[in-house]
Amino acid sequence: MMHSPINVITVEREYGSRGGEFAHDLAVRLKWKLLDSELVTGAARTAGVAPELAKKFDEQLDPWYYRYGKVFWHDSAYPMTGIGDDQVFDSERMLSLIREEIVGAAKEGNCVLVGRGAACALACHPGCFHIFVYATAKAKRDWFQSAFPKQAQHADQLLAAFDKRRAAVIRKFYQQDWCARGLYHLLLNSAMGTEAMIAAVEGAAGLKAGEREGVGSSMGTTGENC
Repeated sequence: MMHSPINVITVEREYGSRGGEFAHDLAVRLKWKLLDSELVTGAARTAGVAPELAKKFDEQLDPWYYRYGKVFWHDSAYPMTGIGDDQVFDSERMLSLIREEIVGAAKEGNCVLVGRGAACALACHPGCFHIFVYATAKAKRDWFQSAFPKQAQHADQLLAAFDKRRAAVIRKFYQQDWCARGLYHLLLNSAMGTEAMIAAVEGAAGLKAGEREGVGSSMGTTGENC
């Protein structure tokens, strides 16, 4: 197991837990770069497609019929001449590019990465601290009803569906269980409040005020085969 001072934090989150807002506040407190939708923008730039198009593939799997058809595209009996994988933009390509963005950001350090399998992509990368933010069903329901009042009556179903999609993406691309405790160093209930959550991270990752100049505590990686 590798140990190294922390200079990268990943934040995975249940939909409605306000984990993205926490990640933003954490990055501000640490004076680190926040990479959330920026990961999508970076992937779009690399692929040469519009950010609006890339956003449609964010944390999504391609439809089953597309994946089924793609098997035939790669079959030598059904060649698609002149078209390489790097010329097709779909969810699989999007995830590959986002992983490159994640790994590149981790090499630079001093960043907070939000979702999109970052904890899996960096499971064996030294200097990373992985967090999972969750919330009670009531807290998530209240948030959803406030954010989307016209869909309030379907809050529970839509909240569950969103997390189910995220889990499916991680399972397909990384062969990991999205909410498995072993992927993370710290699980946080957002009911604690932002200040308490940030304090917990600073303490656990050795990033308190006097420890932020690259002197933070050493932390083991979470990967099974590192």
